[in-house]
Amino acid sequence: MSTSTRATRAIVLAAAAAVTLFALAGCAPGSSNTSPGQSGSASTKLTSKNVTLKIQDETGFPVTSKLAAEFTKQHPNVKFTIVRDSFQNLLANGPRLMASADAPDLIRLSTLGSTVKDGLVTNLDPYFKAYGWDKFSAGQLATARMNEAGVRGEGSLWQFGIGYSVTGIYMNQKLADKVGITSIPATIDELEADLQKAKDAAVLPVQTGMQDGVGTFVSQALINQYGDKKKLIDWMFNKPGATFDTPASLKGATTFQDWATKGYLPPDVNAINYTTMVANFSAGQGLFMWDGNWDAANVQKALGKGGAQFFLMPPETKGGKYVAMGTGNTFAIPSKSKNHDTTAYFLNWIATDEKARQIVVDVTGASPGGDPSQKLPTVEKGSLIETALNLSATVGKDDGFTDFIANTTAGIYQGALQPDQQLLLSNKMTPEAFTKAIQAFYLKDLAGQ
Repeated sequence: MSTSTRATRAIVLAAAAAVTLFALAGCAPGSSNTSPGQSGSASTKLTSKNVTLKIQDETGFPVTSKLAAEFTKQHPNVKFTIVRDSFQNLLANGPRLMASADAPDLIRLSTLGSTVKDGLVTNLDPYFKAYGWDKFSAGQLATARMNEAGVRGEGSLWQFGIGYSVTGIYMNQKLADKVGITSIPATIDELEADLQKAKDAAVLPVQTGMQDGVGTFVSQALINQYGDKKKLIDWMFNKPGATFDTPASLKGATTFQDWATKGYLPPDVNAINYTTMVANFSAGQGLFMWDGNWDAANVQKALGKGGAQFFLMPPETKGGKYVAMGTGNTFAIPSKSKNHDTTAYFLNWIATDEKARQIVVDVTGASPGGDPSQKLPTVEKGSLIETALNLSATVGKDDGFTDFIANTTAGIYQGALQPDQQLLLSNKMTPEAFTKAIQAFYLKDLAGQ
């Protein structure tokens, strides 16, 4: 899902042969129509020619439109065409779009899958060196790396994040007051007590859905707390021997199913998608909603300032460290792009230009990332966006960020997580069968890459 669901979600690629690193000292201007993976060069000088960049992005996330407009304002010779589709469609069609003769210059790609091996994405190592992205937090770029063995978290850089997300729980303050909740839960036990309070007061405890798999925010938040996050990260990064079939996954799946059985989730949970979930919560339907910072501005607009709180999933035991899903809203430059250098210039501008960084925060509520020594954008005091930025800092301090399990392989979200969790929530699959089914699909998907 994008982190924006999306978070869930995302993708990217380049010629495997392009893994070679290039010495870029000096960065002599090169052709903007040549892949750095093919030419061995990358230019940091913006073209003076008239160029139109084509961006393939997700529906419902207007940040690229705002950024493109500002970039064109500053550099009138560069214009943009932005094509949008649902996250699910992009996930399914991304490789085909990148392989086409009319490949975009930039594409939202939540998970790399086999795109590196298939030569569909551009190796960004030359730009990493040329633009000095080594000043960025290493952890910020980790999920965008993949080595020659297909293991993520290491190796060359293939993706670039536009805003860095953090996930948590939104709480409707009016409903919290109604059911007698006076503080944010500090443990999962306290959270479950609040769920029961809501149920007893005839208030829907959790607004979520599984039609498109958005409820994975809830299940992964539980799994994150029940075990060693490093084991889960190893699995998401496809490290040899890693498995999803762990006691933490089993406990998380069991609790998630238990919440559905107790009536904490909507009765039609399998018919609710991401858009409906947010619309329902914004309309006052549900005490809690697991979601990301990208909806902070939307929730505040719908419920009013002070009408909602945003907090981190509590740990299992009081005082435990926070763990939360969060990653860059990753994009990739297809190998077939005709404007590699100009597109890379645009990406670097997003991370370094003061106005661009402010747009990222204003539109997405996400941290702009980049060099941590750079000035942070301004935010409204007491806003949910300010809260989200503070939560992101808290998770960073606890070294608690994880990727989204939906990004583990190219097919696992739609091929296993979404359908099997529908079965789990309707009691047609046991938690034991669920964890084994996810691992079996994972192995099959990896073998097919």
